[in-house]
Parts: sequence; C-alpha cells; structure tokens
Amino acid sequence: MSRILFFAAIAGLVYLLLRAYRKNSVEPHVDAPSKTEDMVVCAQCGVHVPKSEGVQGQGRNFCCAAHRDAYRG
Repeated sequence: MSRILFFAAIAGLVYLLLRAYRKNSVEPHVDAPSKTEDMVVCAQCGVHVPKSEGVQGQGRNFCCAAHRDAYRG
C-alpha cells in the first residue's frame, strides 16, 4: 500500500512540474493595443457618442444632424 502512495506522489510531482514548465515555456499572447477614442456629449440630448460618429456645428458636438439642426442655444 505504501508503494502505491509513493508512486502516486511521484506521478503527481512529475505532473505538476511538467505543467509549470509548459506554462512558462509558452510565449504570452500579446494583443495589439486597443484603439480608444474620445467621447463627446450631444448638446441637445446629452447622449455620449464617439467623436468620429458625432456631428459638429455651432461650436458644439451633437449625436446626429437632426439634433444639430434643432439645437437652439
């Protein structure tokens, strides 16, 4: 019985060592840096939209052309 426990312990140690070695040897996957964009607030309704999707007019930012045209400020 003690032999079985001894060999089970040896097998467990070998398994843990192999798993640790494999984890360290694999190069970490490096993602491209995520592109972030500034958000702007619509002067008409207060919705936040990415700057590239927003509409500018009257020196302010808007979420769409309809809000730009309807704005009275």
